[in-house]
Amino acid sequence: MHGRACNKLRNVKIAVARETREGEARVAMVPELVGKLTGLGYEVLVEPGAGNSAEYADDEYAEAGASISDSALADADVVVSVQPLAASSVDRLRDGAAVISFLPVNAEQDLVVRLRDAGVTAFAMELVPRISRAQSMDALSSQALVAGYRSAIVAAGLLRRFFPLNMTAAGTVQPAEVVVLGAGVAGLQAIATAKRLGAVVRAYDVRAAAAEEIRSMGAKSIDLELETLEGAGGYAREMTEDRAKRQMEALAPYIAAADALITTAAVPGRQAPLLVTAAMVEAMKPGSVVVDLAAETGGNVEGSVAGKVVKIGHAQVWGGANVASQMPGPASKLYAQNIVNLLTLMTTAGEDGGEGTFTPDFEDEIVAGAAVTHGGRIVHEPTREAIEGPAPEPEPEVVEQPTPVGDQSTPAEPDATATQQLDLPYDQEADQ
Repeated sequence: MHGRACNKLRNVKIAVARETREGEARVAMVPELVGKLTGLGYEVLVEPGAGNSAEYADDEYAEAGASISDSALADADVVVSVQPLAASSVDRLRDGAAVISFLPVNAEQDLVVRLRDAGVTAFAMELVPRISRAQSMDALSSQALVAGYRSAIVAAGLLRRFFPLNMTAAGTVQPAEVVVLGAGVAGLQAIATAKRLGAVVRAYDVRAAAAEEIRSMGAKSIDLELETLEGAGGYAREMTEDRAKRQMEALAPYIAAADALITTAAVPGRQAPLLVTAAMVEAMKPGSVVVDLAAETGGNVEGSVAGKVVKIGHAQVWGGANVASQMPGPASKLYAQNIVNLLTLMTTAGEDGGEGTFTPDFEDEIVAGAAVTHGGRIVHEPTREAIEGPAPEPEPEVVEQPTPVGDQSTPAEPDATATQQLDLPYDQEADQ
């Protein structure tokens, strides 16, 4: 591939970057986990004010064993952040440094090129493979957990009525009816939170396995009697236009009857599927609420706007924008633990508990899967093809037939069958 591991780095300095992108309140490392990194033998540097927006003061990092440094990025061997580093920050990194962050490769191609040309090894948290061994490093899931909880709280806050059943001397107030579309991590957390608040919850997901998970949360699974769409990596498979139309028609009465609708369907790196049309929202009752967690990537709801509340018919439609960052404390803690677990995988312990070394093994499927750039090359193949184009076809190997020593006669024509066999491409499947 591209080498088994990076050069072994000793006396490694890990820098915690201060987030610079608008609206980002999280931080990549929290004080209580600094000891995990120093315990691995790393020195931890923190840019001043890195944790302020998440309510973590510089003094807390210092007390945990980190150093507060204005030159943290320039001095670091490894830089951790939530959002990708700004281009100006990449230019400050030393040659051969590594960065770990979210890195949406389709939207950040210019940055990927800059990282490649700077000789930086970049790991993208959203590319960590969805396998059981990598669950503790799955930042997409940890942040979706926060976003799912937040979506139910937002719905309850916007809805001008009770979520739970209330029976009083003055009469009975019926519980709110909540519909959740998508039963991944975010959707299941939205279901669980809405149920805890006392709502009657119904939910739908295109994957057959999700029905049991929905019921396990105390909600009712909506059965539309349509074919299921199981995809790779735990995600739903893309649906045809015909199926999408039939699904919308079947969902319409459930949405019209709902007091609150929460949509959570999203696939990393791709546009969110449209699940609900504006006409379906317009059929909802006065005072109803829609929360679209996928608004940033196109939206599950037609007409939703990321970061804004818009009115469609009688409904208020809330478009999510960096929703996990709206709860920066717990979101940062979960993300920091993902980072610690990934760094631990990339660390070789020293003898007798001595100082460890930073040695990411690129033959490990987690390390290789998360890598975007390394050694001056783009190593994430889909990104490399999108930026550099398809790899050139290898030149066919030419095998020359030796002429016998001392034979001055005209060489005989080579055997046609042998030549034909030599020209055939190597068939790996057949060989195995």
